[in-house]
Amino acid sequence: MKKAEATRSMILHKAFELIYVKGYQTTSIDDIIATTQVTKGAFYYHFKTKDEMGLAIINEVLKPTLARSFIEPLQGEQDPLNAIYNLMDSLLMKNEFLKVEYGCPASNFTQEMTPWNSEFNKALNELTQEWTKAITATIERGKKSGVIRKDVNAKQVTTFVMSGYWGIRNLGKLENSKKVYISYLKQLKIYLNSLK
Repeated sequence: MKKAEATRSMILHKAFELIYVKGYQTTSIDDIIATTQVTKGAFYYHFKTKDEMGLAIINEVLKPTLARSFIEPLQGEQDPLNAIYNLMDSLLMKNEFLKVEYGCPASNFTQEMTPWNSEFNKALNELTQEWTKAITATIERGKKSGVIRKDVNAKQVTTFVMSGYWGIRNLGKLENSKKVYISYLKQLKIYLNSLK
């Protein structure tokens, strides 16, 4: 990796970590410069504006992370219902990066930025659509294999599961505790079993 590419990547990753903790709107370019220890000139060499950097974070940091942490686990498991449950359990209880006190970074960006920036809205919607397709495909696979009832509406189940995840992330953030995750996971297991 060339030095300029390495610097750009470092800015994106460190800025993402800072924004995840502080929020996008309350994180200034000066905060990012102080954290990354690059000059203002170096920052503006790579990004014309903070929003350009924010979009790069979504496309170059969040999207690969989503694919690795939210989508790939669904593709490796034979039983689709176990795949969905294990994914949620992993994201909520085992994932070292996703901290209970900061919530879900994609959800945070969505709540904070989509009302103000159509480009953020488009990029975050693409992220959500990728996850939606992956969960829906997992449910359809279960219907084909006979693990899930034929009358189950895969898109409705996907919407329910995803909204539950985002909601419980926010409750966990408010309470700064994983205890609420345990209740969610218990009910999720009951719900998923009802699809058999």
